[in-house]
Amino acid sequence: MKNTKGQPVTPDQEEMESLTRDVPIQDQVSEPIDSRVEVAAGQQETELDITLEEQVINLQTSLEETIIKNDEYLDGWQRARAEFANYKKRVLRENMEIRQVARGEVIKLYLDIADDLARALQDKPLNGEGETWAEGIEIIYQKLQTRLETEGIIPMNPLGQEFDPNIHEALMKEESDDYESGQIIEVIHEGYWIGEKVLRPALVRVAA
Repeated sequence: MKNTKGQPVTPDQEEMESLTRDVPIQDQVSEPIDSRVEVAAGQQETELDITLEEQVINLQTSLEETIIKNDEYLDGWQRARAEFANYKKRVLRENMEIRQVARGEVIKLYLDIADDLARALQDKPLNGEGETWAEGIEIIYQKLQTRLETEGIIPMNPLGQEFDPNIHEALMKEESDDYESGQIIEVIHEGYWIGEKVLRPALVRVAA
């Protein structure tokens, strides 16, 4: 065997040339490149897993914060709604009371007429021409009472009841054989209710 110069080559020289013969670059680096690619791919997968985990944690945190805020908003809305409902009820109640008081003040003007008619009927004649006149007065009185009741004005009718300074006004006290002490023995002016409130206290005489 000869070398490139045409000179004979000994077996030792031939072995040396085979050892020093160039190896293709692709064969020299193929294994290290594959290893680096695998390592890099593993690192990317690890980083991707960490990134996804962080995103999940962030989303969970954001969701919890949103739920808390929604609960706060809902609670505030419910309180505001309840406060508005209470305010609306209070305004309606106050308006009703104002209208009731105004109506009561007007109706008080007619109570004096009712008192006069009631006094006239106390001594009404039972026969003769006066009887017909008394019957007409009584019809007018009953119509007036019916009209008052339609407006929510109810007479107290306190005769025989225990005297109550909150709804009765005592003109005098006197001894009585028919009533116990503290009972109303005579109604001088009838008292009236307007709803659950006193429109006018009853003027009465009380047993001592």
